[in-house]
Amino acid sequence: MRYITLRDGRRYNFDRMKIMGIINATYDSFYKDSRVVDLEDAIAKVKKMIEEGADIIDVGGESTRPGADPVSTEEEIRRVIPLIREIKKINSSILISVDTYRAKTAEEAIRAGADIINDISAMEFDENMAEVVREYKVPVILMHIKGTPKNMQDNPEYKDVVKEVKDYFEERVNYAVSKDIDLNKIILDPGIGFGKKFEHNIELIKNIEKLRVYNLPMLLAVSRKSSIGIALGNLPPEERLEGTIAVTCFAALKGVEMVRVHDVKENKRAALMIEVLK
Repeated sequence: MRYITLRDGRRYNFDRMKIMGIINATYDSFYKDSRVVDLEDAIAKVKKMIEEGADIIDVGGESTRPGADPVSTEEEIRRVIPLIREIKKINSSILISVDTYRAKTAEEAIRAGADIINDISAMEFDENMAEVVREYKVPVILMHIKGTPKNMQDNPEYKDVVKEVKDYFEERVNYAVSKDIDLNKIILDPGIGFGKKFEHNIELIKNIEKLRVYNLPMLLAVSRKSSIGIALGNLPPEERLEGTIAVTCFAALKGVEMVRVHDVKENKRAALMIEVLK
């Protein structure tokens, strides 16, 4: 059974697929129903996700949709820190991941109660991120991205996307280990939609089991993304729930440890049913 070790030394086992619920403290995330700019509304949404069975709440303060402009570190901190503190007040046991590539935001989030760093750059965008992960002994999600959110969809090309993403994982994991980060602190995310065309995304999902390095846990984040819309006949984000559930079921059959989703209840129930049938 794969696992990660939390900051306090507890072993967090992936005895089944874990459901990560998305909270976007932003004005411009690609799926408008995931945006929560009011703290009271955000907490209500978090409470609902916890009631529906979320294992982890992923809090982000900057949209990383294709073409998105970055916000300042100060603004990102202003958006996420109060929310993290409030989540811990209402449920001290729920795990919180902070979706950031900035070391300063990550550090402030950990101090506020965050348990995991979810870094879309795999610790490349901020050279101080590895130091924060090592110092605070928190798990980190290393995601593959080609380019930046601003330019990543400017005609990305691969000769062999599965091999290139796996090679990237090996390089970033080796980098993390060189910075004294334990392997049991690392989760891998192929970065669906981050510098990839439709065919690249589908190839990665279909071959998710080939991307493992060092037998590390995997996260798949495909919820309501454009690849689902394209596959279903160019549907908008609002009509991509069923496609998302299908990907969750596929991932569960492939042994993926965690999915990041907007709709906790529906994906949780689908994953539980797959567990019964496996």
